[in-house]
Amino acid sequence: MSGRITIKSIARDLGISHMTVSRALSNHPNVQKSTREMIVKRARELGYVKNAAATAMRGDGTRIVGLLLPNIVNDFYARFANVMADVCAAQSLHLVIHLTNDDLSQEQQALERLRELQAMAVVMVPSPGAPGGAPPDMSPMSAIELVRRREGSGAQAAVLVDDHDALRDAVLHLADSGHSAIGYIGASGGLSSGGNRLSAYREGLKQAGLPEDPALVHTDAPSFGMGRKSAEHLLAAGKATGIVCGGVEISNGALSALMHQGLKPGRDFAFVGYGDPHWYAWVAEGITAIRLPVEDLAREVVALLGRDHLQSKETRSFKATLVIR
Repeated sequence: MSGRITIKSIARDLGISHMTVSRALSNHPNVQKSTREMIVKRARELGYVKNAAATAMRGDGTRIVGLLLPNIVNDFYARFANVMADVCAAQSLHLVIHLTNDDLSQEQQALERLRELQAMAVVMVPSPGAPGGAPPDMSPMSAIELVRRREGSGAQAAVLVDDHDALRDAVLHLADSGHSAIGYIGASGGLSSGGNRLSAYREGLKQAGLPEDPALVHTDAPSFGMGRKSAEHLLAAGKATGIVCGGVEISNGALSALMHQGLKPGRDFAFVGYGDPHWYAWVAEGITAIRLPVEDLAREVVALLGRDHLQSKETRSFKATLVIR
């Protein structure tokens, strides 16, 4: 058989109707298992590739889902993408990942590419900042925000981490351990998550009966470099005896500053990280950290994707937990 392999050419090769081949390759329940297996086997042998654009034009849906992440260096984003990919594969969803680097123009370009692919939905960690003019046109995709919310994003739903109690408890844990000068390094209030985490830190100080010292609070755009530089400032000032972090990359940067100065977190200097990657358990006696519900978030996102209609601004939240080591 020469030329491009199509459903009709497979049907001619097998001597059956092209509708039977089409249904078998779309996992239609009305096709007998033995027939489906025969068709799928022959399609693979011939090198058949499904035409997603043609499928969309027929109204069958492409089953393509987009995932927009700032990066995959961040341990949380990498783990989330891995779990979501597994869940999508189990449901025959095709996951397409775009990295935005927290840049609004890159985010909008990624959304446009997904519309060109006729993706059914997009899950996005919204970039900071407010887009100019009207919200981006994402129709007919449904859109779900992950971790953060941004006004004007055009998303119908959000799946968030409720880390307020865990961050507050982190401050109380250090206070109960005798620390009265507790530093905080987190994202700026321009991100919804950044403002919420700073509020939780402040509530922890209040419940511990400690005054807030502005010199101990460092907030900015979250990154490894920002976390390291902020921790270096706190260490150089010599006032803070402990640090609570409000971001995964921030935590890793702050840890690098501590270890560069020969300080073992938890032994020589009180430290609470954010995200709890597996290697936190191996450093010194183990690093106390705020653990994020990665699997719950990913499964909830895919469950929402499976719904016909999303309620306007529908929100799901999952609790983070404080892991004391």
